[in-house]
Amino acid sequence: MTTASASSDRLAIAARDLVKTYRGDVRALDGLSFSVSPGAVFGLLGPNGAGKSTTVKILTTLSRPDAGGAEVAGIDVLRHPDRVRRAIGCVAQKSAVDAEATGRENLTLQGQLYGIGGRELRSRVGELLERFGLADAANRIARTYSGGMQRKLDIAMGLIHRPQVLFLDEPTTGLDPEARADMWAEISRLSGEGLTILLTTHYLEEADRLARWLAIVDRGRIVTEGTPEQLKSELRGDAIHVELAETNGHGQVRDALDRLVDVREVVLDGSSLRARVDSGAKAVPAVLAALESGGVKVASVTVARPSLDDVYLRHTGRSFSEADEGKESSR
Repeated sequence: MTTASASSDRLAIAARDLVKTYRGDVRALDGLSFSVSPGAVFGLLGPNGAGKSTTVKILTTLSRPDAGGAEVAGIDVLRHPDRVRRAIGCVAQKSAVDAEATGRENLTLQGQLYGIGGRELRSRVGELLERFGLADAANRIARTYSGGMQRKLDIAMGLIHRPQVLFLDEPTTGLDPEARADMWAEISRLSGEGLTILLTTHYLEEADRLARWLAIVDRGRIVTEGTPEQLKSELRGDAIHVELAETNGHGQVRDALDRLVDVREVVLDGSSLRARVDSGAKAVPAVLAALESGGVKVASVTVARPSLDDVYLRHTGRSFSEADEGKESSR
């Protein structure tokens, strides 16, 4: 889905060495590069503040990088921003829906902004209202819509002019589980129709479910990329997660586990211990015995196959939740 060797005119998106600094010393992007093949769902996965939204703002011409360059749909975003805007659809984190207009009026106005009118626009509006299950609510004021309905309307507005590339910036943030599942299904349908989609998310399950190709972003750089399965398959063995009965005694824990040659990549976060082992079934008894002999009390232990959280931990040295915790909203 991404290739450094392909020429940019055969790519849906090509970002090269993007750098962006805010307020003089906050480095949002630090040489970020990636490329996206036509028809792919490309996921940018990272915690809040990793630089995902800054990347989208540059690629959608809403911001300029301090260094680097990019093309979208084969068009240079710095030289020809107007042409880029006509080739893309963008659904930002903050809804673009006019809450005091009806669903039909929102879509009609969006189409008019792209120069669509008459029978073509009426047909396209009706088609999108039906597609997103909004036909019965088409003439209701949008502020009466649920969060999930408003988000569907947002995406419909981004599709009104039949873009070549669709940007979805954290599209399911704030949605309840049912609305999120509906949104995942719709994104999957769009992908099946050959639309190129760049999706940013800090939900691990969302990235795993939707992205055909995934890049993990940390501190403004791509730390690894591949299909979700490829990334997880690079991690040998099982992951074990031990909940300690007490949060102190990290030194005792490390001393106890240092004697176990099969236990690696040990990370301690409060009362949570995570590590990788070749075989969870064989390692758990040895881990529990070592901790007990070291005077460390255990509350629970679980074993799991590798996850994207484990991939993030492997490449950044901290868990995804730890990186996300306490961050400001995505830049």
